[in-house]
Amino acid sequence: MKKLFLMLISALLFVSFTSSAADPLSLSAITLTTEDDGTQKYSVTLQILMFMTALSFIPAAVIMMTSFTRIVVVMAILRQAFGLQQTPSNQVIIGLTLFMTMFIMTPVYDQVNEVAIQPFLADKMTSVEAFEVGKEPLKAFMLEQTRIKDLSTLAEMAGITEVDNPADLPMTVIVPSFIISELKTAFQIGFILFIPFLIIDLVVASILMAMGMMMLSPLIVSLPFKLMLFVLVDGWNLVIGTIATSYGLGS
Repeated sequence: MKKLFLMLISALLFVSFTSSAADPLSLSAITLTTEDDGTQKYSVTLQILMFMTALSFIPAAVIMMTSFTRIVVVMAILRQAFGLQQTPSNQVIIGLTLFMTMFIMTPVYDQVNEVAIQPFLADKMTSVEAFEVGKEPLKAFMLEQTRIKDLSTLAEMAGITEVDNPADLPMTVIVPSFIISELKTAFQIGFILFIPFLIIDLVVASILMAMGMMMLSPLIVSLPFKLMLFVLVDGWNLVIGTIATSYGLGS
């Protein structure tokens, strides 16, 4: 990423120097213009530079500001409840989580596209205005899934004591509060999923102990019963449906 960033800077500087032969020391490609109404307008080259820099933060945004965290934690707990270490594999879990995240976040993306992306592409607003307007649907989504207790705790730690509307809180408070709430909800769903499999393990372990088969691992015997139970109740449909419902989809 550092090499890509340095290459981009070098290319921008080369274009800037070669585009102004009269004054070889000017950087005409990287400009910031202040309009009559006080707003600032960045040159296209500078916007590209800012966009390329922002690309490095996309993985963190996808993981921490969407439904990704809750889904991947629930999937990991479910695999642990089965007693399996590599099935489903990490690639399958991450892939399913990404597509579920796209499914759940589609309404939010549609709002961002309508109020920010399309007006920006049509030159009806600047990049800064598009960013400020576009983050509002994402902020509303996060606030809807965030507990008031978590918001209050992080706001107090940030020194913010009086806020009439949670939407007025900065993103530096909303994002960590959202992550904490997502982890709590994921652990709650994971606990409910874990109970049936734990009961099967206890029953199998008790039967093996009563039969004197203490050298036989209960996990080997209980695994087929767990798989059979999960298939009979259409477990994947229930898990995915529960996660989607927890975000208000299909309710």
